[in-house]
This record gives sequence, C-alpha cells and structure tokens, in this order.
Amino acid sequence: MQPILQIEGLSKTYPGGLTALHDVNLAIRRGEIFALLGPNGAGKTTLIGVVCGLVNLSGGKVLVAGHDIVRETRAARRMIGLVPQEMATEAFETVHASVTFSRGLFGHGPDAARVERVLRSLSLWDKRDAKIMALSGGMKRRVMIAKALVHEPKLLFLDEPTAGVDVELRRDMWQLMRELRDEGVTIILTTHYIEEAEEMADRIGIINKGQLMLVDDKSKLIQRLGRKELRLHLQEPLSAIPAGLGAWRLALSGDGLMLVFTFSHDEDRARIAQLLRDVTACGLEFRDLETQQSSLEDIFVSMLRGAA
Repeated sequence: MQPILQIEGLSKTYPGGLTALHDVNLAIRRGEIFALLGPNGAGKTTLIGVVCGLVNLSGGKVLVAGHDIVRETRAARRMIGLVPQEMATEAFETVHASVTFSRGLFGHGPDAARVERVLRSLSLWDKRDAKIMALSGGMKRRVMIAKALVHEPKLLFLDEPTAGVDVELRRDMWQLMRELRDEGVTIILTTHYIEEAEEMADRIGIINKGQLMLVDDKSKLIQRLGRKELRLHLQEPLSAIPAGLGAWRLALSGDGLMLVFTFSHDEDRARIAQLLRDVTACGLEFRDLETQQSSLEDIFVSMLRGAA
C-alpha cells in the first residue's frame, strides 16, 4: 500500500545559511500514529511546515497521498490538517463560524452535519455560539483541532498538541487521537512529553540537528536500544563486590544492599541463571529480585547525548 506521506531527500536551508533539514527520508503508513521527537531547534516544526506548504523546501521531494506538494499543492494540501503549536484564532468570531469558515478554505461546500459532528466530538457543541476570546486555553486548543478536522483530512499534524494543557485535557486528547486513527486518519505528532509518545505512538522518529537519526516501531525501539537491569536486594550489606563475582558487570548500591546487573542481549539474559548460582556460591543471600527496563525517555536522552 502506498504511504500516505513519502519524504525523499528533503533538505531546507534558510537564506542566512542555517540548514534546518538535511537529507530527510521518511515514509508514513496510512492509519498510524507517528511521534516525532527531538529537542528545540531539531527541525520538527520546519519539517511540518514544508509538508503543509508553509515553508519552501530547498531540495528533495514530498508526496502526500501520491500528490507532489510542489506540483500539486492544492490537492496535497486538501489532504492535510494542521494544529500548530502556537494558537491563532479569530478572537471575535464564534466557534461555529470559525470552524465553518475553515471548511470553506479548502474548497468544501457547507456541511452543517459535518461541522456539528466535529464540534460534538470535541465537546464544543455547547460552546458553538460563544466567541473564541471568551474560551479557556484548553477550549481554544479544541477549536484549533476542530478547524483542522472539519475539511476531512487524511493526514493530521499535531505540533505539540498538549503543550500547556492540564492532565485531564491531555488524556481527552489522547482518546480523541485514538478515535481518529480508528476512523482512518493518519496522525503525526511532535511532543516534548515522552510519556505521550510512549502512550500513543505506533512508531517513533527521533530528529536532531535537522537529521532523522532513527525511525522504528515503538516496541522494537525499546527492545532493541533499551537496557534491562536485574536488581538483587541483599539480606546483609556489602562493603565491596566479592572477588568470586568479578567476572560479572555488577554495580553495588551506595548502601551496599543491592547488586545491579545491566543487560541488553539474549546471551546476557541466558546467563542470569548462572549469575544467581554464582551469587549463592559466594554465600550471599538475597531477599528479593526485580527487573527494570529502560523507558523511551532513557533511550531518547541517551541518543541525544551520543550525538552531542
């Protein structure tokens, strides 16, 4: 099946000489939630701007549902919905009028049922006659999502969608994203909240200094790059790791009550049984053991440190 978004050799250099994107290649599957992670200035917003036609590319090619964004700008743009990071709404317009106008911008005729369905899905129907200036920050964010959805896009960009909103609204938006995906909308989100990507995304991309460092399924990424720790909680504190355990990569906690073995490969996992036998042979008794796996945040921070 053809990807909903195909990016090939994309680059963007601004007039001042700043290279914001360098040779980016990416294919987004239809119906997935893709999270793009990276520090400030990594190129996330520039990438979105290029795909959405807000920023001119310097090189490469971008296809949206098979439409070239340069040669077939109007057709490509009609496939895209964008919720930008910065809120920009018509303060004196009503919610209903603003959302209805956005539908017309993409060449769609009036559709009162579609507008009502979108507003209801975002809990905005009761606010349809309210002026946007009177809404809370969270409600304004919902209006921006409604404006991005009302023309029935197949590809939705959410640039920091939950920045500055409370935890309850963030979880409401997570649920909305799942529902949109179930309806066939492909979602690309940028976020600073690692738990958001870990909770929502099917695949993860990490971008830094304009280059796409890695793209992988979330579960495979954590399995491939994540580390696991086996923690042995000892009955009695140690002052040092016994000589009989010197061949193992062990760390001793500051209080001497825990031995930590870090592993990431199949052969290490297979050796855990031998480690436990060696610990027992050294006369050590442990009252508990546990394993802990690296989170997506651990992987993200580790990769950025390695690229610094």
